[in-house]
Amino acid sequence: MLKLIKGALVYAPEYLGTQDILIADSRILKIDRDIPAEEAYDVEVLDGTGKLLFPGFIDSHVHILGGGGEGGYHTRTPEIMLTDITMGGVTTVVGCLGTDGTTRSMASLLAKARGLEEEGISAYIYTGSYQIPVRTLTGSIVDDLILIDKVIGCGEIAISDHRSSQPTREEFARIAGDTRTGGILSGKAGLVNIHMGDGPRMLSYLRYVAEETEIPPSNMLPTHINRSTRLLKDGIDYARSLGGYVDLTTSSDPDYLEEDEVKASTGLRLMLEQGVPEHQITFSSDGQGSIPVFDRDGVFLGLGVGKVTSLYREVRDAILTEKVDITKALKPVTENPASLLKLNRKGRIAPGKDADLVLAEKNSLNIHTVLAKGQIMIREGCVVRKGTFE
Repeated sequence: MLKLIKGALVYAPEYLGTQDILIADSRILKIDRDIPAEEAYDVEVLDGTGKLLFPGFIDSHVHILGGGGEGGYHTRTPEIMLTDITMGGVTTVVGCLGTDGTTRSMASLLAKARGLEEEGISAYIYTGSYQIPVRTLTGSIVDDLILIDKVIGCGEIAISDHRSSQPTREEFARIAGDTRTGGILSGKAGLVNIHMGDGPRMLSYLRYVAEETEIPPSNMLPTHINRSTRLLKDGIDYARSLGGYVDLTTSSDPDYLEEDEVKASTGLRLMLEQGVPEHQITFSSDGQGSIPVFDRDGVFLGLGVGKVTSLYREVRDAILTEKVDITKALKPVTENPASLLKLNRKGRIAPGKDADLVLAEKNSLNIHTVLAKGQIMIREGCVVRKGTFE
């Protein structure tokens, strides 16, 4: 069936004004000021009057299998459900393993991504986990990228953290090199997703790769960059001086931020004010991952669970509270991750792109309707399409 969204204010993410959007199957067919709803073609019309239309959001760091275990077996978080994703306007996820690369296996991660794809959204994965040597499906980062369609990078590799394998700079550079080579040979992003801890080395390993090897910064994405003001400042300098890309994590409780933690929406504003190019900034949720709290000696104190819905919460707060221009606030969850991850049909509203779309109320910016590949997942804030086990 054809679908026609009438009269929405379109942010593609750049502002296009009031437009109609014609969808055929899973793609955007046409954008124009006035597209007639031809009854003969059985067109389903969605009223966009008084609403804003955004590209579907891309979350590049989600623990789709669950995560955790830092406090023992009972602290392992559960697998994510489809509506945990779509209720937040997210239509594309990249799944990853974290601290636990043993009871959370790469085979299970791949199966979960395929399951989410069957349920209606787009899903990809990184090969590996915190640990080095990297645990892959085939025994090789390069082979995983070339031979397995869903694998688009490697990660999340942990550095500057007491839970990491404490790799040397050279070992880290080899991972970045192998991931880039696999990306080149497979036509994929070949991105290394990097867990940044709160250790004193901060971004020194990424600086080493950018300055001492031929690997460009576009093959590395350090996340959790807003875990402290110190790391955020290092990220700003890394982005400005070396052209590095940085990722702000949205899963934190805005009412109970950790000491020195920076809210993602605030971090975005600060980065833009400090001259970081807007295309070098992304948001990700760390959804369904554990958010452990440790004392200064690394002793486990407590645990929270990341939420994919926090991704749009921080976009919304950037617009309404931090007064970031709406197009700049949308890019970290649309165009920027799509470009960095080489997801060429994602991240923009344009003919030929996937019909991943979010309708939001004009004044409140609350999500009204979510479409993934042309299928309605959420309508008027209510679930239309549920996952298999929901």
